[in-house]
Amino acid sequence: MAINVSVEKHGSESSMNLIRRFQKRTQGAGIVRRVKGIRYRTRVQSKNKRRTSALRRVAKRAKQAEMERLGLIDPKADRRGPRR
Repeated sequence: MAINVSVEKHGSESSMNLIRRFQKRTQGAGIVRRVKGIRYRTRVQSKNKRRTSALRRVAKRAKQAEMERLGLIDPKADRRGPRR
């Protein structure tokens, strides 16, 4: 979806004023926001990658639960460390 933004110089208008009007029109049309959104977009992970990370999380939680059950770690302890 292309949006064309055009400005024409009026009489004795300065170049800086022309550039300023062009920038205002592009911002108003939402072009800058859309281009930045496309530029910094992250790729969607593949189905296999999502599955393996989910399995890793499940295994980690099971290991934590096992260690809590055996009394090797405190279940109430904050595992992320001290807050700053």
